[in-house]
Amino acid sequence: MIRRLFAALGPEHDSALRRLLGLFAAAALLQGAAFVLLVPVLGEVLGNEPERAWPWVIALAVLWIGYAAVNYPAALAGYKTGTNLSRDLHHRIGDKVAQLPLAWFSADRVGGIGHLAAQRVVDIMSVPAHLLRPLVDTCVTPLVVVLAMFVFDWRLAVSMAVAAVAAAVTFRMAGRGMQAADRHADAVHADAAGRIVEFARAQPVLRAFGRTVEGHTALDDALTAQHTAGRRMLRAGMPGIVGLGFIAQASFIVLLALGTYLALDGSLGTAELIALLVLAARFVEPIMFIAELGGAVRVAQNAVDEINALLDTETLPESEVTRQPDGADIELDEVRFGYDGTAVLDGLSMRVPERRMTALVGPSGAGKTTVIKLIARFFDPDAGSVRVGGVDVRRLPDPTSLISAVFQDVYLFDGTILDNVRVGRPDATDEEVYAAARTARVDDIADRLPGGWDAPVGEGGSRLSGGERQRISIARALLKDTPIVLFDEATAALDAENEHALQQAMAALSRDRTVLVIAHRLHTLREADHIVVLDGGRAVEEGVHDELLARDGRYAHYWRERSRAHGWRLTSV
Repeated sequence: MIRRLFAALGPEHDSALRRLLGLFAAAALLQGAAFVLLVPVLGEVLGNEPERAWPWVIALAVLWIGYAAVNYPAALAGYKTGTNLSRDLHHRIGDKVAQLPLAWFSADRVGGIGHLAAQRVVDIMSVPAHLLRPLVDTCVTPLVVVLAMFVFDWRLAVSMAVAAVAAAVTFRMAGRGMQAADRHADAVHADAAGRIVEFARAQPVLRAFGRTVEGHTALDDALTAQHTAGRRMLRAGMPGIVGLGFIAQASFIVLLALGTYLALDGSLGTAELIALLVLAARFVEPIMFIAELGGAVRVAQNAVDEINALLDTETLPESEVTRQPDGADIELDEVRFGYDGTAVLDGLSMRVPERRMTALVGPSGAGKTTVIKLIARFFDPDAGSVRVGGVDVRRLPDPTSLISAVFQDVYLFDGTILDNVRVGRPDATDEEVYAAARTARVDDIADRLPGGWDAPVGEGGSRLSGGERQRISIARALLKDTPIVLFDEATAALDAENEHALQQAMAALSRDRTVLVIAHRLHTLREADHIVVLDGGRAVEEGVHDELLARDGRYAHYWRERSRAHGWRLTSV
């Protein structure tokens, strides 16, 4: 576990952990030596000349003073190292998550990250703060006692060595079951955490459909599984506790019986026997203690393994040789991509002209949003290439500096309206932030809410409507001021007035920027300079609006269907 802990924490913590191990080992060595000195001290005190014990007593006092001098800084270093590790692990997990491709973030993994960052980091923090010290004591102190016992009586020393080997084998065997049970419990806890969040977020839907009772079923099942997993962990840990406890007690009884036999046989004095039995008791005590800590050790070991697994996850590769793009046109060449083995794009080739507005059209599941995410390099294609300005996005120095994206699902941070707009460019001036916000009609939201621009939006933007969240997201993209802007159904949640304002903003952007918009609205299609029709993961048609209508193909059929739907009205019967 120690090696895996070093790997999880990185080389920057090597010196601190080695120093901590050194302090703990020194303290355990001094403690073991002090226990050994109890034998000559008791031997002299119980002998014919008790005054001869004073040199041993002084030596014992010196050892205990040295132990105290090492033990205090070791304890402080353990807690300090634990808190430092907790902080740095959170940073390392956060940095890693920010580098992972979006395809990695499945529902079960998102819940697992929360459990990893919360519970598992605490489990690892407890290693230097609480577990490492008794682990070192359990290894070093009995070793010192056994080696010293060979000096006094080899027969009792051999008995202790056999007991130590039996305890180590029992601890290892019991630990395997505990480790497997903890891994199962960890998966169950992550699922339960996800279910709790899902249940809270789904309250509007559940209540709207009267599922206030039935809606608990999935959560109840997850909590029941969590309870069962906890009981399984207890059952898995009990054999180790009982087994080690039995070995410890049996070892002491065997040592007592053997020592008594040797004393009655005359080969061991009574005073020496009492002293050696005290030493045997100090040998047995760490074994009893490690039995109680065994479960915590295995849990911490699993936590280290899980964090190492996350940190070892492959991220998007960074090219050692980068190139600056020549322009802001976008081209996809024979791109293939899928999710979990299901193909979405199947040899897609298309071009987005520079400084023009291109509309992406197609049925649900055609891969429109996937195209947007591939261009922004949220993940890489399985085959083919995505080029910006003639350069593969994998060889761009920083694709995010060239591209702004507005997605259909908008997340706002729990802060003010102004804070959420400023996310687009944190170093922007207030005037630039206000200008971008007004272009996206965010000023209407600020005028409506108490507090104006400083009004809190709530967690995830819960105080705002879907259209208002969308407008703030658009303002972020405008503030970022990049040569390429990607809109993923940006007008889906806007009313007619604000949709018109957004259309004007998009038209203004397209005069000096490359704009790609996933379009469903008729106005957007009319205003587009270029239209690409997707179907079956391929571009089946490209051209301008009038030209595509004249072809009477997929686009013409789509236009007619949307035109008929545009005229639908609800009437009373």
